[in-house]
Amino acid sequence: MDVFGVMIGLVLLFGVAVMVLAVIGTVKAAKAVGAKIEKHEATARRAVENVGLKAKTYTKVGPPAQIASVRLGLRTALDGTRQVLEAGLAQDGQLGESLALLDRLDAHAAELDGELRILEREPDTARIAAKLPDLRERAERITHSAESMRWAAQDRMHRFADDELTRLSQECESEAGALRHWDVAGDGASGTPGASGSSGSAGASGTAGGAARAGLTDGKERPSAEELLGLADPLSKLAQRLRKPSAGPSAG
Repeated sequence: MDVFGVMIGLVLLFGVAVMVLAVIGTVKAAKAVGAKIEKHEATARRAVENVGLKAKTYTKVGPPAQIASVRLGLRTALDGTRQVLEAGLAQDGQLGESLALLDRLDAHAAELDGELRILEREPDTARIAAKLPDLRERAERITHSAESMRWAAQDRMHRFADDELTRLSQECESEAGALRHWDVAGDGASGTPGASGSSGSAGASGTAGGAARAGLTDGKERPSAEELLGLADPLSKLAQRLRKPSAGPSAG
C-alpha cells in the first residue's frame, strides 16, 4: 500500500512538473511573439512617419518644412547605419560595440526628435526661428556620428572581403598548380623522343604505374551484343555444327 502511494505521488509530481514546464514554455513563446509584433508595429509606424515627414518637406514651406527635413535626415542616417551594422554583425563580432554606441546615439536622437515635434506645433514663429538653429546643430552632430560609423563599417567589410578574395585566389592558384602536376609526372614517365627507352618500355612503365583502365568507347573488355542478349551459347553451338565435316562418299 505504501509503494502504491509513493508511485501515485511520483506520478502527481511528474504531472505538476510537466504542467509547470508547459506554462513556462507558453509564457516565453507569448513574450517572443509579442516582442516580434511590437517590433513590426514600431517599424510600420516609423515607416508611416517617415513618409509623412517626406511629404511635409514637399508640401510645407518655411519652418515646418525645415523641421520635417531635419527629422527625416536624422531618422534616415540612424536607420541606414543600423541596417549596415546589423547586416555585418554575423561576420564581424566587433560591430556589436558599434551597435551599442548606436543605441546610445539613437536615444539622444529620440529626445531631439521629441523636441522637434514640439517645436513643429509651436505657433510663435519667432521662437521657432530662435530654437531651430540649435536643434539643427544637434541633429547634424548625431547624423555625422552615425554616418561615420556606417562608412567605417562599410570600409571594414570591404577590406575584409578584399583580403578574403585575395586568400581565396591564392588557394585557387595553388590548387590549379597541383592539378597540373600530372603533366610533369607524365613527362618524366614517358621520357623524351630521343631517349633510349622505346615504346615498349613506355608501355611497361605505364603498366608498372598501374593497370590500364578501359575507356567508355574503346571496346576493350566489353561484353558483346550476343552476350548481353544471352545468345552466345546457342550461336557457338551452331558454329561448331557447321564446322563438322559431313559424312559422305567423298570422305573415304
